[in-house]
Amino acid sequence: MDDTDRTLDAVGPRLKELRQRRDITLNELGDETGISISTLSRLEAGLRRPTLEQLLPLARSYGVTLDELVDAPPTGDPRVNLRPLPTNDGRTILPLSRRPGGIQAYKFVLPAGTDDQEPDLRTHEGYDWAFVLSGRLRLVLGEHDLILEPGEAAEFDTRTPHWFGATSDGPVEFLSLVGKQGERAHLRAAPKRRLPG
Repeated sequence: MDDTDRTLDAVGPRLKELRQRRDITLNELGDETGISISTLSRLEAGLRRPTLEQLLPLARSYGVTLDELVDAPPTGDPRVNLRPLPTNDGRTILPLSRRPGGIQAYKFVLPAGTDDQEPDLRTHEGYDWAFVLSGRLRLVLGEHDLILEPGEAAEFDTRTPHWFGATSDGPVEFLSLVGKQGERAHLRAAPKRRLPG
């Protein structure tokens, strides 16, 4: 098996991981891309090799380059391509890491919120670490409703119901390291501070 075959064989699992990371169904992806659900399923399962006509709308839907979509070998350029992932709610999500699997790094920019915004709590497998760069980040974590200021961080098991949002003070920017089950990120840039609440 040559490098081209190995790269093409790895596309299916990569497509499935990208779809699951966006938390969308095959039906939703089919509606976005115009590709049939059965074709998408066969592509993800590795039962069909993708064509350029299929890869282009998939890359556009996932907000990644074709190189990232097929996990092409590195060219020696260390720069991370900061292409925002599309959202419908005004958030900007910038992937800061390129490799699938393991801990993923993101920068989030959330528009100003309202102080009475009802959080939509979510759960999923894994761990999350968030560090506030600017603004005030509201973190609802289980029974805790916290406000994180610039320079503060939080780390938690994502099986705990949680939600992030900006306050009415304005937009917020934060970094997030998201690990899969069993992985944790322990980064300490400053002495540990207790969070309010």
